[in-house]
Amino acid sequence: MALSADTHTSRTTTKLERYNSYIRRVNNTKLLAASSKLLFRATLLIALLLVLFFTINYPPLPADSSQFHTTKNFLSSALYGSGSGSAWEKQIRHSATPRRPNGFSVLVTGAAGFVGTHCSLALKKRGDGVLGFDNFNAYYDPSLKRARQSLLSRHQILIVDADLNDTAMLQKLFDIVPFTHVLHLAAQAGVRYAMQNPQSYVASNIAGFVNLLEVAKALDPQPAIVWASSSSVYGLNTEVPFSEHHRTDRPASLYAATKKAGEAVAHTYNHIYGLSLTALRFFTVYGPWGRPDMAYFFFTKDIIQGKPINIYKTPDGQEVARDFTYIDDIVKGCLGALDTAEKSTGSGGKKRGPAQLRVYNLGNTSPVGVGRLLEILEGLLNVKAKKRVITMPANGDVPFTHANVTLANRDFGYKPATDLATGLRKFVKWYVGYYGVQARVKKETQAS
Repeated sequence: MALSADTHTSRTTTKLERYNSYIRRVNNTKLLAASSKLLFRATLLIALLLVLFFTINYPPLPADSSQFHTTKNFLSSALYGSGSGSAWEKQIRHSATPRRPNGFSVLVTGAAGFVGTHCSLALKKRGDGVLGFDNFNAYYDPSLKRARQSLLSRHQILIVDADLNDTAMLQKLFDIVPFTHVLHLAAQAGVRYAMQNPQSYVASNIAGFVNLLEVAKALDPQPAIVWASSSSVYGLNTEVPFSEHHRTDRPASLYAATKKAGEAVAHTYNHIYGLSLTALRFFTVYGPWGRPDMAYFFFTKDIIQGKPINIYKTPDGQEVARDFTYIDDIVKGCLGALDTAEKSTGSGGKKRGPAQLRVYNLGNTSPVGVGRLLEILEGLLNVKAKKRVITMPANGDVPFTHANVTLANRDFGYKPATDLATGLRKFVKWYVGYYGVQARVKKETQAS
């Protein structure tokens, strides 16, 4: 009996040990599974935070401007598309609220650009509300655009850093502010660059414009839209001075073709949806805070640095000439177009009646040869340029532009008032101050 009891006790103990071992294994397995899930979630959260951090602080360098802000578009939509960011929304409203009776609330696209900066300042100065919109792409030195942004910030003008193709961001902005007007100046600029990166022109000048119009058509009320076309649309036209009644169906560059396409798109959205649209064909705008890819700008830089300058002539020996238009005159034209823009007639994507559709030239009416441009800059800088006269390459540029501004003068009193010598003097003063080259110019003058 004793042996039997011992055996029974031994068997019972063994079973208990096996059961306890089983329980421990089960608990360990559950603990391991729970720990794995926790570790996975923690790792995923850390990874997302790191992606967010590096996206904000170290954006990838784009291969071309059509990819400049793909990540930024997603990020901006994620941050603001859900209605978060009350402080950000407060800044938007503060910037866009007019300070004068019956003042406009204007969304200025391309606000960090040359014309956009000057127009934003002029609108704010007279008491309108202004909100900027720009993607700060790298077509030319973004630091100049950031400097313009700082200038606007000092005048209580906020720029939203986003792309025209970011539908969620545009919709969000219109949800926050019922803009009365849009001054659409954002575009991929430059004639020659189109040969290197054609897709950037399609993405910005056509797709971006269409996206803006798609958002605007659905609003109630719809804003009136004034936008930048270009004198380049006249292309191979030989009738001078260029009139809005002349042919524009023979563009000489892809840039010109996208601007002409924009005018056709504007006609469509005006006809179907009742959007009030005004196109402004700018003629070679120049002045302080200008674009570094323009001749007057890099001529100034090259003269100071002692680099040779190419002076183009046509294959038949004619001098290339442009209708150079000072920035202050362009700004007056833009504000005049805004002031005379009628309200859109649609709402919620439905047209209620005929809407205003206009096209205007904004130029100086006095073409000047590039050689004369260089002479004025030499005199202002007191430095003799090193010149090389070469035949104009087949890169899409046209040899001559000359604006007829009769329509703009009739409809909103547009009258250019700044001659090239006066305008360039103001530009050079800004240039030597901004880049700090006064001492270098004086040294070059002494050497001469």
